[in-house]
Amino acid sequence: MSYIIACSAVSDRRAERPAVNSEPAGLKLDWSGLSAVPRYDTHFFFAARTGELSIAQPAIKSFFLDGPAGRLEALLNAGSPAATHAGLICHPHPLGGGTMHNKVVFHAMKALNSFGFPVLRFNFRGTGLSAGEHDEGRGEIADVQAALLWLQREFALPVIFAGFSFGSATGLRAACPDPDVAALISIGTPVEAEGRLYSYSFLHDCKKPKLFVSGDHDQYGPHQVLERVVAQAAGPKELVFVPGDHFFAGHLIEMRLTLESWLHEFLHGA
Repeated sequence: MSYIIACSAVSDRRAERPAVNSEPAGLKLDWSGLSAVPRYDTHFFFAARTGELSIAQPAIKSFFLDGPAGRLEALLNAGSPAATHAGLICHPHPLGGGTMHNKVVFHAMKALNSFGFPVLRFNFRGTGLSAGEHDEGRGEIADVQAALLWLQREFALPVIFAGFSFGSATGLRAACPDPDVAALISIGTPVEAEGRLYSYSFLHDCKKPKLFVSGDHDQYGPHQVLERVVAQAAGPKELVFVPGDHFFAGHLIEMRLTLESWLHEFLHGA
């Protein structure tokens, strides 16, 4: 199914430009602008969530985990002792400057962490302080597998995977067949980016719940092409377009709330 949602956010001046590693203070949502384009189904409601973002700052652990090409630099945002799931988030293309500190990755982490999940982020091989060299997506699949293994050993909880751009295209290949992964979130799913083509035929057999969320003018995942990709994937699945480009510039809050709404529905039912 495909959806397009429009909403607006209002806040005090401190929240106009949230820093990458800090929470907007006092931000609330104005739902008066919520609308759905008629040609899309409309049962997807942001209103299922509270409309107010938490400003709590959980503990963050900086460490290295063992990867197939050497140690991988990682961050773990602590979760609740009663957490039902753990989260893993993978960053965009390192040759384009992508790291685990990317703004989209940060907001995705906050979405998962808001449910009390411990959330792991890491730098792919050759990125930041991680050992090894970039491997054009091949070795990076093994990096994701190493991160999933670490989560399972540490928490023994079902995992919700989320990836942004390259992190999605690469991470989905590791997460789909992993029996410990319960659900998948693909953010800014790339189809073609700077000469790199991405194939998602493996999603035909991936029957885990999936959310695809992209900007409505994503330069690396045009509407019609992305709709075909999602149409060919096994269900259950959702495709949501929010305002913005590939990086959700000016619309990170909408993207984050889309994730939270879908997660709430996934955890508690429609």
